[in-house]
Amino acid sequence: MIRTRGGGFLIGLLAAGFLCWAAPGQEPDREGGLVEDDALGFEVRLDTVLKHDDGEFLWFHPRVAAIPGAGRDGQAAVIMTLQKHLHISDYYSGLSYMRTDDLGVSWSGPTLPPELDWVDESDTVKVSVCDVTPGWHAPTGKLLAIGVKVRYRDGHQLLDEPRSHDAAYAVYDPAANSWTSWRMLDAPHREGKFYLVTPGCTQWIVEPDGTILLPVYCGDGSGGPFVTTVFRCAFDGTTLRYLEHGDEIALNVARGICEPSLVAFGGNYYLTLRNDVKGYVAVGSDGLHYAPIRPWTFDDGAELGSYNTQQHWLAHSDGLFLVYTRRGADNDHVARHRAPLFMAQVDPEALCVIRDTERVLVPERGATLGNFGAAPINERESWVTVSEGMWGPARERGAEGCTFVARVIWTKPNRLARPPR
Repeated sequence: MIRTRGGGFLIGLLAAGFLCWAAPGQEPDREGGLVEDDALGFEVRLDTVLKHDDGEFLWFHPRVAAIPGAGRDGQAAVIMTLQKHLHISDYYSGLSYMRTDDLGVSWSGPTLPPELDWVDESDTVKVSVCDVTPGWHAPTGKLLAIGVKVRYRDGHQLLDEPRSHDAAYAVYDPAANSWTSWRMLDAPHREGKFYLVTPGCTQWIVEPDGTILLPVYCGDGSGGPFVTTVFRCAFDGTTLRYLEHGDEIALNVARGICEPSLVAFGGNYYLTLRNDVKGYVAVGSDGLHYAPIRPWTFDDGAELGSYNTQQHWLAHSDGLFLVYTRRGADNDHVARHRAPLFMAQVDPEALCVIRDTERVLVPERGATLGNFGAAPINERESWVTVSEGMWGPARERGAEGCTFVARVIWTKPNRLARPPR
């Protein structure tokens, strides 16, 4: 068992110690707590779950999903999926997982089930699944992990045949504490723009009818720009099945549109989208069709400054939030400005980030923080999970190869996180 350091600590713009901050419309009381008014506020507690930097691998892509009622004393159990980055660009091991039954006070793992390990396609080609996002599927009582099949030779990705990048999934049964082996989503297209199908680092959602809206980015294998779309899929607890897909969102800039993340809020659906030059956002009413994309900006009209890196959502019943990295934070020494990790409230009508609500979730210590996850845990907490990328000046500036859980502790209950009845 792994126990988190001291139960965690509150951070603001400092890297250590105890510091409580208030959201706009709130102010600290004399004991350092929060005086609530009608604004949606939150505190942040940063836990260190793992620390590893041996020069052989880094733990990477940590993402979590809560299983309601499966933990200690009726609270949620939380599964974290993560894998080893093997110090070659985008070269990953099989998928491991950790589990906590006491909301992060202690963790078991990391454990690599044989079902989730990489396999040998041939004497020279290995197959792994990376960029995984887990999620709870309440109608079937199963946890579903969705990621990208990747083929490697000598640590380098192969794109020499259709579906060298493919939508892969595995199922965790909490009652049996067991995983299935990886399976591929049987989407109908294998050529043209669907030569590659990549649900990488994406947030997906379960609809009230149990169907899944899965954002993917696709390519024709030519190296041209990626196109993003949303698949609607059925899931019966065993098999994930393609039903249809929506608009094909394209941008003929650099590598196009990729790593889409989806959230439902206030009766609409919102996509945040990665591009090499800047991040984009789009809104739609049915999850499949969207208005034209627009660049992410602050509410004063200035560009957000997030680029060539994923962004993710946290939805609260009283507000929508974006988690991101950006330029302009005294962070020119960090590759692609991928630290610190910020969170801010979004104006869902104007489709912009409200500058005055921006807060640091994970401080900058020289390491990159661009490959992260964000998920609700219960009515009081949502978690943002990330591991430090130990490149460039990371060690000199204090990074230690940590895997963090930034616990966003809401001052109001999040009704969106209530388990279905």
